[in-house]
Formats: sequence, C-alpha cells, structure tokens
Amino acid sequence: MSDEPAADPSDPSDPSDGASNSPGDAADGRHGADGPGDALGDGDDGPLDDESITEGSLLRPLFRLAWPIVVIQLLQVTYNIVDTLYLGRLSAEAVGAISLAFPLIFLLIAVAGGFTTAGAILVAQYTGADGEGSAGLVAGQTIFTVSVLSVLIGIGGYFYTRPALEILPSDADTAATVIPLAADYMEVIFVGIPLMFGFFVFSALMRGYGDTRTPMAVMFVSVLLNVLLDPFFIFGFDGNPLFEWLAAVPGLAALDPVALEATLLSATGITGIGIQGAALATILSRGVATAIGLWILFGTGYGPDVTFGHLVPDLDFIRDIFRLGLPSSVEQTTSALAMITLTAMIVTFSPPVVAAYGLGNRLISLVFLPAMGLGRAIDTMVGQNLGANRADRAGKAVKFAATTGAGVMFLVAVVAVAFTEPIVGAFLGDVPDAPATISYAVEYVRIRSVEFAFIGVSQVILGAFRGAGNTKTAMVISILTLWVGRVASVAYLVFVANWGETGVWVGMALGNVLGALVGVAWFSRGTWTERYIDDPEPGVDPVSDD
Repeated sequence: MSDEPAADPSDPSDPSDGASNSPGDAADGRHGADGPGDALGDGDDGPLDDESITEGSLLRPLFRLAWPIVVIQLLQVTYNIVDTLYLGRLSAEAVGAISLAFPLIFLLIAVAGGFTTAGAILVAQYTGADGEGSAGLVAGQTIFTVSVLSVLIGIGGYFYTRPALEILPSDADTAATVIPLAADYMEVIFVGIPLMFGFFVFSALMRGYGDTRTPMAVMFVSVLLNVLLDPFFIFGFDGNPLFEWLAAVPGLAALDPVALEATLLSATGITGIGIQGAALATILSRGVATAIGLWILFGTGYGPDVTFGHLVPDLDFIRDIFRLGLPSSVEQTTSALAMITLTAMIVTFSPPVVAAYGLGNRLISLVFLPAMGLGRAIDTMVGQNLGANRADRAGKAVKFAATTGAGVMFLVAVVAVAFTEPIVGAFLGDVPDAPATISYAVEYVRIRSVEFAFIGVSQVILGAFRGAGNTKTAMVISILTLWVGRVASVAYLVFVANWGETGVWVGMALGNVLGALVGVAWFSRGTWTERYIDDPEPGVDPVSDD
C-alpha cells in the first residue's frame, strides 16, 4: 500500500447509567482522584485524562498519547506486511497488484476520511473545554455521517474499480498480469468498506478524547485475526507456506506439517482464492474491530459519553463536521489523486520496478511510525490545550515534538540504510523477477532515507494545524508536498531528465523535504492559535459559528 500508513485502538461501564468517565463528571470539571486513570490504579493504565494533557509536564502526556499510536500504526503496517509476505510467495505480480490497488481504494476512502479527522478535532477541543456533552454528540454525529458515506463509497467503489484500472497507461506485461489481480483485490475491499470505516471512526474519536490505548488493544485483536486468516484464505491447503515454516520449527517438524497439509487438501479440496483471500481476511478482521469498537463506545463508560440518541441527525453539528472535515477530505482526496498519478507513471515501467515500488513503500511505511505517532498525539494535545485556552502550552508541545521527531527519524534512517538488503530480501520468495525486484527496492529505500528526518517535522506540523482546527492550512501544505514535491518532481526526472526508475525514487524523496520547510515557515507565523469551538455553556451544546 502507501508509504503513509493509515489508522488507530479500545475499553467498559454504561454511559447511560451515569457512571461516565468523562471530564465533566469529575468534581472539578476534569479528571481528578475519581477519574478513570485513578480508578484503574495510578493513572498509567487507563485513558489519558485531559488534566495531564493541559497541565504539567509535556513529555509524559506526549509519550502516553504517542506510543499506543505508534503501536497502532505498527499493527496497521503488519496488515500490509503479512499480505506482502504471503502474496510474495504467490507471485511478484500479486505484490505489484496491491501497490496499484491502494491509491484507487484510498481515493474513495479519503472522501469520508476527512470527517473522522473533524470528529477527532471537535472531541479534543470540547474535552479540553470541559464540554463533554458536546463531545458525546459530536461522536454520535461523526459515526452517523461516516456510516452513510461509507455505504455509498462501497457501492460506488465496487463499480468504478475495473474502469479506473483500465485507463492506467500500463506496460503490456503489467496490464496482462498485474492489473487483473488488482481489480480482484479492490472489488472485495470495496464490498467491505463500511466494516473498515467503523474502526477508523472509533479510533479517531478515542484519540481526540485522549485515549489511544483502547484502540491499540482492539487493533491487536484485529491484526492477530488477519494473520491467522491470511494464509488459509490465500492458499488454502495447496502450497500454503505456513506449513513449510511450521516444519522448520524445532519440535513441530516431528508432526510433519507438510504431510498434514496434503491430508487436509485431500479431505477438503480447499485451495484458497489467491489475492482475493488477502482482501477477504482484511475485511473480516476489520469487521471484528469495528464491532468491538462500537460496543466500547455505546456499551461501556470509556471514551466520549455517547449514546444511541446521539445518532439522530443534528444539522448544526453535521454542519460543523462538514466545515472542518471537507478540507481534510480534499487533502486526503488530492493525496489519493497524487498517488494515482504516481501509479500511472509507475505502471509504464516493467513488473519488477512496479513490484519494487510497492515493496519499498510497504517498508517505508514502517519508517513513518514514530513520526505518525507524534503527529497524531500532537493533534490531540493542541486540540485539548486550545480548548482549555492554553495556546502557549500547545506551541511548546509542537516545538518539542518536532525536535524529537527529527532526531528519532534520523536514527531510523541510519538503521534503514545499514540493513536495507536483508530486510527487502525477506519479503520475496523464489519467484520470477525476485532478484531484479530486490535490487530496485534496495535502491529505492536507500534514496528515500534522505527525507526521513523531514518526515518527523512535517507530520508534527500537520498534526498541530489539524488539532487547532486549521484543516485548510494542513490541506494546502499537504497538496504542495504531494503535487509539487512528489508528482511534479517524478514527472520531470522520469520523462524530461530521463533518469528512469531512479527519477521515481529521488522524486518521491523530495516531497516531505518541501512539506517540512513550508510547514515550519507557516507555523512560525503564529496564526494557528485560535481554537475552533466557542465556550461551552452549562446545559447547552455549543456549536461554532465558523
């Protein structure tokens, strides 16, 4: 999939019984001695309370918010890596197919994705301002809005898949071997899109509230299920690499797993469904995560105090969600279009280059994890501190996180360059084009390591703008990063300068360098410090006029 990972994780007491864990229920209007953190011990194992976000040390709340997000993203990447590991045993073309499929899937996911961002922003600011009643209503309205959109997207996506793939200007071999596999994968994913969106919404709302650990636990369950289902859905009992790997484990070899596989194949005739099996495993495991997440929001006391009554459409809040969400939606949609444009350029190359691009992006998605964690932690910290009228503290948090992110990502770059070849080689078995694919992928990852420190800065700055409700600013910076920094650079280097595949690798690396430079300059202007919401009044659900 993309090199920019996607999504976030979960918790129990019934919000309708008055035993809520919301800030507004504490004696002083914030989590105090009776808040959920203390109820679970010393406060380190429960949801992060807003007092620790808006008061005291910056390091502790930033770390407590960020590390579960990093784990969530690691688990998200595990989805991708598990698919790649198994599909790499199927064929190099299957690996290339999922790299082509993701931009087209993401294009439609992005339409609704911005509204999950809006929900997280509003929940964060209302929580920081002690407007918990509004936080619950925002959560309900976000769930309603995104649910409707996800159904429409699933239907539209299913029917647009093959026409969209047919217009890509593909190399002849790629069109014959990779494109049909991408279509098979995409159709299954679109059928299950509503199940995927449920978890995205749950994770975003919990993050805005300040609880990133609960979504982490739910994500773990989902990934574990995906890991278990993938090999059987892809291969069944016919050439399933899982049985070969089990045969190499001391102690298990005596059970002769390969012979067991042959017996199971003879008894059941199950041979798997290839790349469609990978998509089906992802959809089913995401569906389980969505079911758990909805139960946590509506059936327990964790997260925003949301009830089924909050699902009844409220036009004022839906208007706010659209006002904040549309720029994020445009940002994500233009990002998807940029990825599709890049994909259209990539498919003019041979299958080994296409596969290397997909494999490299999956590995680089691991690199994004620390930066993504800091960026998403910062949007919660900025949102809650601006909600509490602590713009000074929000600014300090952003500078601290950006510096930390740059340092951590520089160290990641050193490791990536040192160990690229053995890591890349582990993802492809003895399949046609494997040596060429590995060679191209190694070059790709090493060239892109130049941008890693800039990724740390750009992700934090974008998170800060989103947390403040400045989604239009984040949109503009993101568009510049992708369309000028990447698309224009790749197009020039490949088609004008004739750098070939190296032009793709270099052009891809320039995007976040430009994004970081523009973002820091814009942030330094200090125009981001106004919070989006109005002051909540007792017993009233406030809605911003702008």
